[in-house]
Amino acid sequence: MNEIPRGPALLPWAPEMTGETAPAAPPAPPRRSLGFLPGLFLPLRLAWRQLRSERARLLTAIAGVMFAALLVFMQLGFRGALFDSATNLLGAMRGDLFLMHPMTQASFRPEPLPRGRAWQALADPDVERAVPIYLAQATLRNPETGGRRAVQLIGLDAEGGAVDFVGLGAEVIEALKRPDTVAFDSRSRPEFGPVARYFRERGPYPLQIGNREVELVGLVEIGPSFGADGNAVLSETNFRRLVTRSASNADLVALRLRAGADLRAVQARLVAALPEDVVVMTHAELVAHERAYWEESTPIGFIFLFGSIMGLIVGMVIVYQILFADIASHTSEYATLKAMGYSNFYLVRVVMWAACILALIGFVPGFAVSAFLYDFVGSATFLPLDMYPERAVGVFLLIFGMCAIAGLLAVRKLRDANPADMF
Repeated sequence: MNEIPRGPALLPWAPEMTGETAPAAPPAPPRRSLGFLPGLFLPLRLAWRQLRSERARLLTAIAGVMFAALLVFMQLGFRGALFDSATNLLGAMRGDLFLMHPMTQASFRPEPLPRGRAWQALADPDVERAVPIYLAQATLRNPETGGRRAVQLIGLDAEGGAVDFVGLGAEVIEALKRPDTVAFDSRSRPEFGPVARYFRERGPYPLQIGNREVELVGLVEIGPSFGADGNAVLSETNFRRLVTRSASNADLVALRLRAGADLRAVQARLVAALPEDVVVMTHAELVAHERAYWEESTPIGFIFLFGSIMGLIVGMVIVYQILFADIASHTSEYATLKAMGYSNFYLVRVVMWAACILALIGFVPGFAVSAFLYDFVGSATFLPLDMYPERAVGVFLLIFGMCAIAGLLAVRKLRDANPADMF
């Protein structure tokens, strides 16, 4: 009568009827790793293609990095030239030890030192020679225009071997023994006029230094500095004729030691034997003392360092803005990559590779322009602007670090690339 409807036919194999257990699902195949090199270079290729797709944005980023590299190169170059030129004179001296007044801060304005300290130093059996050196500034009249400009006067016994200026040979040393003779620094600034050119064309001719007429008898090479635009070398006697000062005072004393003498032992003995109105320095300590004055006691070194830091900050901001805008414009593409299974670390590598590419292709033109400007500015200012390999490597590391920091700041934008929000 009332029949119960039959249910759907069971499949040939029905574990709910037979009591059998279902077989385990086959294991998922292991996820294959890209490997080291593909995992390294695939993000690089993607980063380069993204940068290349926006040519205007890429050129802007390159210009920003190049500007930062150029600014850092020039600031460090000027800073290095400041210290190198400031120590040109002292670096060319060949004494083993030097006596200086403890109140002397820089060579261009020395405190007078009693000349007798040189003869007291000779009492040490290992001190072979003591050469007093006199430093002062006077005005030199331009032989062409008649204008005057301050020149650094260096008075010493040139035969004492206390200095090693290029051009200060036996012939010039002999000529400096005559009254009212002088040797001029051919690397002095051009504002002094054609002093060196006239000497090469005419030979010795009269110059006016201060209120006295002297004869130019030779050319040496020292170079200008921030403290002096030019230099002139004279004998002790001729120096006193130009500069009125007590004959019992000197500005610096160079000591030459006997062969095989212990430098530190002689220095310690002289420190103990001489009064407190004199300090005893090695050549390296003398140069370091001069460099420390310009680096710590003047604002120039700080200004150049601050300019370098500002250049790096400006470059970092530009690179950050470029990378941030690039990520913002490709948010959907990054979200798609996440949906396909690419990890956040992979996307971070893409952004960091983009930062590295910008650092490299922006540094190369910055380095080339800086090398050209070093030659141009160096020849115009007579400052020792040289592109040292260690400076180039150091600036590249700074630029690389600048772009890396900008990339790390920009990767925070990757959090907006959420597949759930895009699809």
